[in-house]
Amino acid sequence: MNFTRASNVRQEFYKAVWFYFKVVWPIFSLLLLMMVVFGLIIAHLEGWSADDGIYFAFVTGLTIGYGELVPKLGVSRVLAILLGFNGVLMTATFAAISVRAIEVTVTASRQKDSE
Repeated sequence: MNFTRASNVRQEFYKAVWFYFKVVWPIFSLLLLMMVVFGLIIAHLEGWSADDGIYFAFVTGLTIGYGELVPKLGVSRVLAILLGFNGVLMTATFAAISVRAIEVTVTASRQKDSE
């Protein structure tokens, strides 16, 4: 595969990712909103700044978990667990978009090769 061909395949992949991302945007945006809202609630309950709460939400939701912010209250810990599930759903959604985009790109590439 030459450079121009590879560049075209990449462009088709990015177009497919963008298309499917727009399809699932309502779901993805809801998951993002839940991350922010849960982070703000935890920040309020724990006495953290809003920035720290949102940071905690994304670090927890994306299962990175650095550990410098740790909720002490039971309700905050339950919300942190929900953040973890929410982050897994976000990651899975993005992975599904990427896999579908790869499938579409490979199928289109094979069809062009057979012509």
